[in-house]
Amino acid sequence: MGNETSMPLFGPLAARAEERVPNSKTFDFIIVGAGSAGCVLANRLTASGRYRVLLLEAGPNNWHPWLHIPLGFGRLFTDRRYNWCYETEPQPECHNRNVIAPRGKVIGGSSSINGLIYIRGQAEDFNHWRQLGNAGWSFDDVLPYFRKAEDNERGADEFHGSGGLLAVSDLRDRHPLAVAYVEAAVQCGYPRNDDFNGAVQEGAGYYQTTMRGGVRASTASGYLKQARRRANLKVVSEALATRVLFDGRRAIGVEYLVGNSKRSAQANVEVIVASGAFNSPQLLQLSGVGPASLLKSYGIDVIVDAPGVGDDLNDHISGRIVLRCKDTITLNDAVRTWPGKLWHGSHYLLTRRGYLAIPAVSSAVFLRALPTAATPDSQCSISLFSAATIGGKLHPFPGVTGNCVLLRPESRGYVRIKSAEPRQAPAINPNYLATQKDRDTITAGVAEMRRIFQTPAMARYIAEEIEPGAQCDNDDELLDFIRHRGSATYHPVGTCRMGQDQKAVVDERLCVRGFSALRVVDASIMPCPGCAWSAAGIGPKPFGATISNLAHWRRQLLRASRPLRRSRGRNQLRLTFARA
Repeated sequence: MGNETSMPLFGPLAARAEERVPNSKTFDFIIVGAGSAGCVLANRLTASGRYRVLLLEAGPNNWHPWLHIPLGFGRLFTDRRYNWCYETEPQPECHNRNVIAPRGKVIGGSSSINGLIYIRGQAEDFNHWRQLGNAGWSFDDVLPYFRKAEDNERGADEFHGSGGLLAVSDLRDRHPLAVAYVEAAVQCGYPRNDDFNGAVQEGAGYYQTTMRGGVRASTASGYLKQARRRANLKVVSEALATRVLFDGRRAIGVEYLVGNSKRSAQANVEVIVASGAFNSPQLLQLSGVGPASLLKSYGIDVIVDAPGVGDDLNDHISGRIVLRCKDTITLNDAVRTWPGKLWHGSHYLLTRRGYLAIPAVSSAVFLRALPTAATPDSQCSISLFSAATIGGKLHPFPGVTGNCVLLRPESRGYVRIKSAEPRQAPAINPNYLATQKDRDTITAGVAEMRRIFQTPAMARYIAEEIEPGAQCDNDDELLDFIRHRGSATYHPVGTCRMGQDQKAVVDERLCVRGFSALRVVDASIMPCPGCAWSAAGIGPKPFGATISNLAHWRRQLLRASRPLRRSRGRNQLRLTFARA
């Protein structure tokens, strides 16, 4: 298959001083964020050899072995070395809970710690973006670039590609519980679907993943590893960007911190912000681009009053149920004892198979929970483990988790700085379940997922539903349970929204409106999350969630990661996208 992206589990323990301190302070492009989008951009922009590129990343290198073992998404879920470990503001419709909001803080970003699920979304999602006035973002426009990116082990066809830098693989093993879940969905009347990224998304089947040979295929391994061999790329890890530097309305550089040392670098062509849906608006606001009243309240000089920066935050919310199995066939049982851990660890090291090679979820059904939905509005999956809290210790009994994701949330919130200190986390408010349709859809979706788990195919494995339990027998009680126990699916978007209206932050070429030489290229530009929570999706769950988002979504901002060529305007240098 084209480009093999498997890698050793331990990175080179080389000295990091060379990577941390640039030899030059002047580059053509500066990319802020070596995450799912930043790694792709670094590869594309350095490919010709014409441009000098500086790539800044707040987190460390991706050398830890758990960043490459698929099950590592659970081990690192609460590890602040590699995860920002954010949480939301109290959510009024979730009993004022602070909901966890993890994001990758490492080379590769969330693609290095997510649940490895490869889901693009429905064609209707992209076509909706185009209908909003964003030329070049319809499904027919983006499909060639999805295909170009892929190295799908199934080979190339109308919807998929081979030979690209993004490894896409089928499950290494089909667990009996994953098989039974698909059978159960079919028993409920849903069609089989062997490709959620094919002609239609609706139906029941197995996920494809972003791994190859049982090893995680992050954008760090697929894209950046290749680019780091080029002399025109400089990667600086553990470098926190503090503000974009401007000359009038033109971005000319970036100021950043390495430890407590303040540094700066100049960009002759462009500054590209690729820090994600939380950190990109935070950086713009710290730089003087955002709601004027907010910036003035923290003593930040306002360059442009841009009320859309940080607004329109939206994310997938998930309702989760926990079930106890009759037999000891789950991850809970496999790693409960040290002999079990040693056996399964050895099995993985020898074969790259088994429980350490599983993604966050294994099989799913995309369905229409509301009868008025034209296309799937809910995504119901099975995880081969269970825990009392997300990222927490596994249950002491054989357990699985059902995850129902609200695919098209209407609720909107915001991201806002809390001070002028760049190290302080921003206020994150996705405003979960703020609309009646969101509440109705997720309640209906979880109810339908419960029905799937009660079919004969699953009944032979399931002993009882632990959460919410049989006593929860009406919609009001089920919604209250979701409010108490529901969580994000970690695919935040919208905070630097793309569009043509006055509040839009970037245009369809991802250029920040009202500025030159400044783009935002990450999930924050997406007008809405769409029906995907991939690799992202991320992306996106007890004992470790699929963080995403969306991470694969960001890795697929293909229009922004195409090679760029210079073209001369009348009095200025501008950039246009080159056709691949």
